[in-house]
Amino acid sequence: MKALLKDILYKASLVSVKGDTSTEITHICFDSRAVQPGSLFIAVRGTQTDGHTYIEKAILSGASAIVCEELPGELKENVVYVQVADSAEALGYIASNYYGNPSAKLKLVGVTGTNGKTTTVTLLHKLFRKLGYNAGLLSTVQNQINETIIPSTHTTPDAIQLNKLLAQMLQAGCTHVFMEVSSHAVVQHRVTGITFAGALFTNITHDHLDFHKTFDNYIKAKKKFFDDLSSAAFALVNIDDKRGMVMLQNTLAKKQTFALQSMSDFKGKLIANTLQGLQMEIGGKEVWFKLIGNFNAYNLLGVYGVAILLGEDSEEVLTQLSDLYAAAGRFEQIVAPNGVTGIVDYAHTPDALENVLSTIDSLREGNEQVITIVGCGGNRDATKRPVMAEIACKLSDKIILTSDNPRDEDPMAILDQMMAGVKITDRKKVQVIADRKEAIAKAVAMANPKDIILVAGKGHETYQEIKGVKHPFDDKQTLKNIFTMIND
Repeated sequence: MKALLKDILYKASLVSVKGDTSTEITHICFDSRAVQPGSLFIAVRGTQTDGHTYIEKAILSGASAIVCEELPGELKENVVYVQVADSAEALGYIASNYYGNPSAKLKLVGVTGTNGKTTTVTLLHKLFRKLGYNAGLLSTVQNQINETIIPSTHTTPDAIQLNKLLAQMLQAGCTHVFMEVSSHAVVQHRVTGITFAGALFTNITHDHLDFHKTFDNYIKAKKKFFDDLSSAAFALVNIDDKRGMVMLQNTLAKKQTFALQSMSDFKGKLIANTLQGLQMEIGGKEVWFKLIGNFNAYNLLGVYGVAILLGEDSEEVLTQLSDLYAAAGRFEQIVAPNGVTGIVDYAHTPDALENVLSTIDSLREGNEQVITIVGCGGNRDATKRPVMAEIACKLSDKIILTSDNPRDEDPMAILDQMMAGVKITDRKKVQVIADRKEAIAKAVAMANPKDIILVAGKGHETYQEIKGVKHPFDDKQTLKNIFTMIND
């Protein structure tokens, strides 16, 4: 792909330019290792490294133009230098311009919030496929162009990868795209330059404080996504969450609300909630859904609201929604030969864990035990570790604390921090088993017929990250394998 430098700088806040912006660009990147002859290299200040230290390396590799916040002391001949106020912000606009602003030609809906993003965008993608549309998906679990799956590495891709994917979706005939928008992506300008047809807010609870430092910063990051919407877009928020209306304060978009408990534009009512599914009243009609739990009632209602705001027929939307399942690793059930029920869920925040365990508790029919296996990821918000253990104790009969993705931390140090949240009176029902496979096997051995085992934290993930290495590990497959051994 080729473009003139001056054309792809549109909307970037320029400070100064040294050289001819009529230079032809054949490639854009912010990683010096990806530079090739004819590249535009954008020097971005990251959390780990500063791209400005790689400018010389980029030029030696053939970069014909450099975008940076600070000009090098020595300027090379035949290289164009563009100084900008913010390289990360400029990257968003440049990437969008380079790929022909694909988001402006799509009905792109972004979903943000602490919990429910993946389920919501996955349901939207499945729904619009069933409604007959070519549609794209950008999620934590996977990216998808119609039915073609593309592996996902981040909740929201970087600006270049995002626009490249959107361009591919447009080329494949997609009219609608549904994507998760993380708070990191907003702050790091990964969605700068993107045109959204609409945005949905699910909820917000304490998470990612390792990155945002304060809960207020985290809220502001979510809110900025709505602040940046145009007047042509819609903003749909869950107002049963007390921060829902905060998201709407400064947006130019059409303001819309959904709720199960409050008066709202899209009002739902939860009638029945069982291990087989839930019954709701939406749009004046009673509908049975295959999803389970109060949290999924909100996800379904949000999906319904988005579909209506995109112009779809209410009855057809409800008919198709009633036939859909949740995303991988979201309250997935596996039943053992002896009648033990295993549930694998991505719940990795205090609120998500409480939601899942409260749902399980509400579905218990008798004296079934709830055995919870849970851990906390390394190099992430440490303040939630004791809280996660406290919630598990409050809502479980037996608990096994184990490793999640310890990353660069000592697994036992993480588990010690979790144990700080266990009351003395609860210690009898808590075991600490760092090996995750061993922990799952122990839970199965402890379970009696009809008991419920929750394996929380990793959901769809098929690896365990330890010291920078991703080792194959799948909670669902591990549980299935151990369940199969019951009959052996």
